[in-house]
Amino acid sequence: MSEEQNIADDGVGTHAADAPKTHSGFVALIGATNAGKSTLVNRLVGAKVSIVSHKVQTTRAIVRGIAIHKNAQIVFMDTPGIFKPRRRLDRAMVTSAWGGAKDADFIMLLIDSERGLRGDAEAILEGLKDVHQPKILVLNKIDRVKPEDLLKLAQTANEAVKFERTFMISATTGSGCEDLMDHLAEVLPEGPWYYPEDQISDLPMRQLAAEITREKLFLRLHQELPYSSHVETEKWEERKDGSVRIEQVIYVERDSQKKIALGKGGEAIKAISTASRKELSEILEQPVHLFLFVKVRENWGDDPERFREMGLEFPRG
Repeated sequence: MSEEQNIADDGVGTHAADAPKTHSGFVALIGATNAGKSTLVNRLVGAKVSIVSHKVQTTRAIVRGIAIHKNAQIVFMDTPGIFKPRRRLDRAMVTSAWGGAKDADFIMLLIDSERGLRGDAEAILEGLKDVHQPKILVLNKIDRVKPEDLLKLAQTANEAVKFERTFMISATTGSGCEDLMDHLAEVLPEGPWYYPEDQISDLPMRQLAAEITREKLFLRLHQELPYSSHVETEKWEERKDGSVRIEQVIYVERDSQKKIALGKGGEAIKAISTASRKELSEILEQPVHLFLFVKVRENWGDDPERFREMGLEFPRG
């Protein structure tokens, strides 16, 4: 008897055919601004991969959050909120969102149940009629809406677009999210995983660090500062003592916005820096020395280089 047969007889070896089949694929999460897409991606991935704030259009480029559920690797593409564009940056974000949807294996439309199909959500439904990938409807914030209103909303949406399944969830509490993940793990194509098991995002750490600071900027100043402000990580130095020194620049379009970002006596920028440094230290699991600078860059929203920094295609015309 050969050595291979001995191993098999002892029950130690396994045949490749006996191994569970893996599934993997890309799920584009689309919806109107502030529908809760970033909150849901972070919930499903189980870690912070996309920034969240009260300010609309916070997500600018496609952020991929990677989740493992059962034997499936699910790559969520958190797309910018779809809305009626007014400026060049707006057009780039909306184009990015629809492009992400058309590149995915599945499309997941997230609707804020409180707002229903008013405004942008209705326009997105219309746009989905020309997208041929299988689609899933997810109604978010169900804890704030009466059950009969949820059923009516689901019926109206399914009459407009053919959805394969409808899920009712709360991205904040996690209610209904397990059923959603079970379904995605089952329906994604068979195949090897795209990313290492311990990877949760495809964002480079320098870019993720800039996104986290941008989140803290919006959380602190969302009523005063326009969302057109931008953060770039300019220096990243790993130090011998195990800490990291990070220098970032917050770009605004006018001197008046710079004063807002700095705050009286530098109060605002200090608070933003403290909050960002704390979260970055937790993510990196090492001490962080963060230095923030505020600079005025007029009309940066028309600079192709800035669009490339954000992972967006620069719209011509």
